[in-house]
Amino acid sequence: MSGHYYRELYQRLHNLSQGTKSIDEYFKEMELVMIRANVKEDRETSMARFMNKLNHDIAHIVQLYHYVELEEMVHMVVKRRWCRNNLNGRVSFGKAK
Repeated sequence: MSGHYYRELYQRLHNLSQGTKSIDEYFKEMELVMIRANVKEDRETSMARFMNKLNHDIAHIVQLYHYVELEEMVHMVVKRRWCRNNLNGRVSFGKAK
């Protein structure tokens, strides 16, 4: 594959953020781009990359907890989103409506 292809992938990874995506969609897209770009980094770097581009209201909650694995962090955020949405119905961490 050409250098241009990899530059585009790295640029896409650099600019990737949660935005209106659900947490799962954002995580899967980040994983896919990292695999395609053949990015190999330690788990702390990947977790920081993920956290830095989460929506601020979600990142604030995630920072309150300790994680060893990125997947563990994603699952906790999804679980908390589900609990909060079902308990009070006022907080949404998914797609913008």
